[in-house]
Amino acid sequence: MMHSGVINVLKPPGMTSHDVVSFIRRLYGIKRVGHAGTLDPAAAGVLPIFLGNATRLVEYLSDADKHYRAELTFGFETDTGDDTGQIIASSPYTRPSSIQIRETLAAFIGVNEQIPPMYSAVKIGGKKLYELARAGQVVERKPRTIMIHAIALVAEHEAGLVFDVTCSKGTYIRTLCADIGRKLNCLAVMSFLVRTRVGNFCLEQSLTLEEIALLKEKAVQKPDSVLTHFPAVILSEQDSNAVKNGRSICCQANALDLVTIYDWQKTFIGIGRKISGAEGQSLLTPVKILSPDR
Repeated sequence: MMHSGVINVLKPPGMTSHDVVSFIRRLYGIKRVGHAGTLDPAAAGVLPIFLGNATRLVEYLSDADKHYRAELTFGFETDTGDDTGQIIASSPYTRPSSIQIRETLAAFIGVNEQIPPMYSAVKIGGKKLYELARAGQVVERKPRTIMIHAIALVAEHEAGLVFDVTCSKGTYIRTLCADIGRKLNCLAVMSFLVRTRVGNFCLEQSLTLEEIALLKEKAVQKPDSVLTHFPAVILSEQDSNAVKNGRSICCQANALDLVTIYDWQKTFIGIGRKISGAEGQSLLTPVKILSPDR
């Protein structure tokens, strides 16, 4: 049995990300399970799940850009920002033209300030915002910097529109929908969301929970599958042992950055960083070494 690795899960709507983690724990009989990037219960799409030692690599995928397809519906706002919440405002609207919509979407490309919704897992004063919201409290939230790399109109209909967006970690698509609506002088909520990519994990290769239950071990990808964007370094037996024991080694002087480390048998060891050493030397220092599967 493979005790560490990553599963590209297609999260169904109606389940929380924690529900999926619990399902995988039961299915594989393993306690160390985590996920990269929470998806709202009503949303579907790519949810990478990490097992065993691979959970130590979650941070390297959580920071990756994410791609979504979302539907925005005009005419009302809710306390949650999506159509599952309580309506807090509604108003008639004049449907924007296609040109207005495209220009408004394009205006969001780049760095933006976004206020997290009350129904989110952001912590203020040690409590998650959604806990405060459920208690009927509304607190002031500081804007957070996000990046919209790309956004494009996919389809229009009388009540709203569908768009694709590629964005940074920490972007709330519910908030983005409301902000788009305001720029178009319309109240708006998110009425559909599917995450189509996290880093190099795509919707087309994701597996349903039913498929994972049938495939079991075949559904688990190797831990280094989340690190394909890092350069790879293959070490000799002597250098491999040194790195495994936490020691830095001399390396070729090229780009100073994170790398994936493999031993002389091309077995994944972990992550290292190339740094400048004394007298102009370049060193490879271990950052995160994974112990062997047991």
